Parts: sequence; C-alpha cells; structure tokens
Amino acid sequence: MKKLFANVWTKRVVAIISVIYTYFVCKLCYYSIFYDIHVNDRTSLCLSITGVSLAALIIMLYTRHQILTRISSFIIIPAMLPVVLLYFGEWGLIIPIIVVGIVILLLSGAGEGVKTALATIILLMYIFGALGYFLFTSFFVSPAKETEVGSGVSPSGDYRYRIVNSVDTSNGSTAIYVEPNTADVKYSFATFTLKNMERVVFLDRPSDDEIQVNWSTESRQEITDHLNQLSDRIEVTVTDAELESLGFTYDNKLQLTNLSASRKFAIGLTASDVDPVYMDTLTDEQLDFYGIGREADGRYYIKEPSAELLDEIDGEHGKRVYFNELDSGALKVFNREQVDTATGITLFNVKKNHTVMLNTLTDEQLKSLGVSDSGDVMSISVYRNPKKDEDEEQAEGAENTENADAAEPEKITVAENKIVFRYYVAELEDFYDVDSRRISVELFN
Repeated sequence: MKKLFANVWTKRVVAIISVIYTYFVCKLCYYSIFYDIHVNDRTSLCLSITGVSLAALIIMLYTRHQILTRISSFIIIPAMLPVVLLYFGEWGLIIPIIVVGIVILLLSGAGEGVKTALATIILLMYIFGALGYFLFTSFFVSPAKETEVGSGVSPSGDYRYRIVNSVDTSNGSTAIYVEPNTADVKYSFATFTLKNMERVVFLDRPSDDEIQVNWSTESRQEITDHLNQLSDRIEVTVTDAELESLGFTYDNKLQLTNLSASRKFAIGLTASDVDPVYMDTLTDEQLDFYGIGREADGRYYIKEPSAELLDEIDGEHGKRVYFNELDSGALKVFNREQVDTATGITLFNVKKNHTVMLNTLTDEQLKSLGVSDSGDVMSISVYRNPKKDEDEEQAEGAENTENADAAEPEKITVAENKIVFRYYVAELEDFYDVDSRRISVELFN
C-alpha cells in the first residue's frame, strides 16, 4: 500500500481531485458575481463545506508537487475575492475555502520565490479590491430604508413579486417588483437567485397603506386585442433575425433621422414635421438629393462614398457600397459626414429601425416571436388612509382629537384593478433574459 501511494502516477491521478475542487471554487466565484445567495441552513452549510475542504486539503498536500495541484493552489485565493466581497458575512462558506487556499499556497511544491511573489500580488488584490468595493458601495448604495410588506408567486409559478415600502426624505414610496421564478439554482444548503432580474412594475409616492395583488390568466389574443384597443401606435422592438422572420429586409427598415429644415423641405415636409422618414416612402429623385441610390431589388447604396468610408470597409473605388453591407462603425462614419461644413448643422442620418407596430402582427407571428399562448397578468388595488392637515388637527378640540386617535381612519381607493404586469409584454420585450451574463456595475451594488 505504501508503494502504491508513493507511486508518481497515483499522485497524478489523485491530483485531479484538486482540479475538481478548484473548479467548484471558480463556480462559486461565478455565482457570487451573477447570483445572490440565500442560505437555507448555515450550520449544515458550514459543516459540509468544512468536511469537503478538509478532504480536499489532505489530497492537495499529498499531491502538492504535482503540476495540477500547483496550478490549483495559485487559483483558489484569487477566485475567492469576489466571494469574500459579495457574500460578505457568509463565513461558514468563506472561511473553510480561504483556509485551504492559504495552506496549500504556502505548502505547495512551487519555489519560495514564486510563492512569495504570488502571495504579495494576491494580498494587494484583496487590499485594493476591498478598498475599491467599499468606496463604490459608499457612493452608490441608496440611503433609503426598505421594508418588504408582501410577496407571492403567480399562478403558473413563472413569476414572483414582492411589495416594498421605502422610507426616504420624500415621504417614502411603495414599489412592486416582479422577477422570474424559474431561474434559481437550488441546492440543499442554499438557493442562488439571478441578480438584476427584478423589474419595477408599480411605483407610487407617498407610500401606500395597503396593496391588494390579484393574478389572472389571459390568452395571447385577448391581451393583443386589449392593447390594440388602448392604442394603435404600440411598437414592438425586435432583433434582426426576428425582422427577417417577419418578412422584412434590412433595407425595408432604413430611415432618415435628424433631418435639418433644408433636408425636410427637399422632400416636401415642413420644418415642424417630425422625422424619421422611411426611405421606402421616397422617390428615386428624393433619394438622389441625399446621395442615395436604390436598386431594382430594393437595396440602397451610397452614390459617392468618401475615401474615409472606403478605408473603413476596405472598399474599392467605383464599386457600389450598400447599406446592408455596412457594420455599425462604417455607418457611424457615413452619418458623421452628413454635416453642413459651414454651419456645423447635421443634415441627416441613416438609421435602421428595429420596431414593428403591434397591430400589424398576426397571432401566429406573435407566437413566432416567443409569446406563449397564455400566461399571468397582475392587477392591483391600492388603498390609502387620508392624512389630516396639520393645521386642522391643531384647531380641533381635545375631545375630538382623542376620538380621532381612537378611530380607524377610513381608507380611500387610489386605484382599483389596475393592470401593472403582463407576461405577454415581458416575453415580447425580453424583460427577463435569464441566459444573459453581462458584467455591469449593478452586479456589485
């Protein structure tokens, strides 16, 4: 048995466990950045993490001269920096892993010079990281005191909400937040919830005394009909791929924006007319005035592209430059050139529109855009106790004041059955992109 454990290949195989442990530490680092943690049982969590970490430490010490273990020893402590800062206070989770990281770094088979340099760099990372995070939170954390007064889950279980009363210098406010209820990562010891998924669907000042939340289930067609009754100018934002699936081409959605007065007059508009103007609505003569041509197949091109634009796209002189071939940088170059050199006034810009009118979409098209057949709709009723004017209270007699204090003020209805959230809009506008992972300052607030 002794010979088996002394065998270098045994150590190399066992060293894989140190990589697995480091992988889960890095995964915890990832969770700390993009997820909030909600510990179910701190005692169980601490005992479990301590047991796993102790076993991992023993294995790492046994394989400390293996390259896999050495690499792992260099990663654990830096990977724990976001965990320490963002999960600060969850010591049952943090301390066992930090201890393992420190011990294996100091006792790894790396040279003393390497360990000293790495330890110095890691220490500076923690010092400046903690200082930067403290300054950031000091400047950007809201001073308002928040109290959760209600919460619940929609009938389908897809969404959850919470009602929050805030106390601030402006008489406070009441807000309702809605977030997806299906994106949580659940373990026996803790639940991780995605950060920045909450959306404010209702906000009222001053704070309300009582809010009654009602959920209902409505079909896609019912909501479409209702929205179109409210307005025939509702726009839906879609992606390039969705525009193509709806039958639009790139050129169909090109429009002229930021039109100067002279450029409006050229196409029969007045100075007070509001742009943008779709290029599809213009004649070839009008397009020519803007230096734009149109092919028989509907594609638009720049008649006299500048040398700077050709350099940007690596184009050739004498070859047509089509708008649908321009990337965002090249389009910026073109728009930057559309300026009156004498006055510095922008003459016009070309922009692609990514919206379609809701009343032009069929039920099948809405389905193709990802809107479910039916889903949750939230409506609320808001009640508030009317506050007496301070001067009137002082003018009242003592007896009347005592009676007023003893009686419960009658509640007034501020809003009743007001719809504040529809699954339809959330899916259509992609409010809850649970697959998106973008680094932003809000993640660290």
